[in-house]
Amino acid sequence: MSTKTLYTEQQVWGYLKEITDPEIPVLNIIEMGIARSVSIENEKIVVRITPTYSGCPAMNAIEKAVGEKLEEKGIQDYQVLLDYSEPWTTDWMTEEAKSKLKDYGIAPPEKTTKDEDFLKSLSGTKIVPCPFCDSFETELQSEFGSTACKSQYFCNSCHQPFEHFKCI
Repeated sequence: MSTKTLYTEQQVWGYLKEITDPEIPVLNIIEMGIARSVSIENEKIVVRITPTYSGCPAMNAIEKAVGEKLEEKGIQDYQVLLDYSEPWTTDWMTEEAKSKLKDYGIAPPEKTTKDEDFLKSLSGTKIVPCPFCDSFETELQSEFGSTACKSQYFCNSCHQPFEHFKCI
């Protein structure tokens, strides 16, 4: 006997909005562009998520959190699929997400297109503005920050270390 699906795709998107990125708790997986699609297939909820980096250690936690959230909302018939059909890009992050990153003290990524080329052309190296004081007097300390998706910078104006979310 089949049970009618009681949930809409829009409701599931609302549930996914409640799941934060384990490495950046001020952002949810929709703002990050990790949650790519929600569909209902033969009365089963199917959620597709895309990793930010191959081998991203947070993806197992995110996949588990999606399942737990759906079950918490009463959804038992679901599938969470890791979708590698398109490589994740920082362009999938919402503008609100980038603003939240800055407020959190992480320099947000720029667009991956001409913006990055323009910034590099100014000095031959990428200029990343400080998320605390907006100064361009910053310098790269390490290509790797606390996670593979971030690099470590230092601001020579306000003397604050900060991370920059790398463009992909």
